[in-house]
Amino acid sequence: MWNLGETELSALRLSLAVALRSVSISLLPAVIMAWLLTRRRFPGRTLLDAFVHLPLVLPPVVVGYLLLLLLGTRGPLGGWLDRQFDIQLTFSTMGAAVATAVMSFPLMVRAMRIALENVDRGLEDAARTLGAGPWRRFATITLPLMMPGVLAGTITAFAAGLGEFGAVITFVSNIPGETRTLPLALYTALQSPDGNATAARLATLSFALGLCGLLASELLARALRRWLGR
Repeated sequence: MWNLGETELSALRLSLAVALRSVSISLLPAVIMAWLLTRRRFPGRTLLDAFVHLPLVLPPVVVGYLLLLLLGTRGPLGGWLDRQFDIQLTFSTMGAAVATAVMSFPLMVRAMRIALENVDRGLEDAARTLGAGPWRRFATITLPLMMPGVLAGTITAFAAGLGEFGAVITFVSNIPGETRTLPLALYTALQSPDGNATAARLATLSFALGLCGLLASELLARALRRWLGR
């Protein structure tokens, strides 16, 4: 069962790299968005909240198609990146990371918002009366207290990124060694007449990675909450 071949190992390495890149892309924007949606009131906030969580309810293929329209070489943003910086996201590993980041972004924001809503604002108010500015209050009080949510959201997004399929295959296709992650390798194996054994190994590996990711997210978040005395 676990005698993985080079093709399967390549898909595993690529999945880990794509998931790691996607988390790197999303982490800072997710923290900012969680803070903005939790601590600020402004016109259009409800619409922005709905837009952020839209990938959770849209078919992943639709998200991939929208990314193709926007970031493809003929798209407004993708064409500009191609002309100005010679960056092409379609059919590339970075494009797979971008698609994965878009799909997992709501998971990160949601976990961070829940943690931020539980932060005692009285502590921030006390720091403000002692002369701490907004950035110092955020860095020394708000961010450490919401760190369990940041950690949980990051690991959950990483685990979800390992299993992203629809948006990736629509946006960057299924290219061996470039965009063929574990789910795409599993799909390819299922299309092969003699791919049942390979598909079983890939499915088991994906299941194990997803389960380990969710368990790690919960255990590390609990440990951090205990360390913070919450």
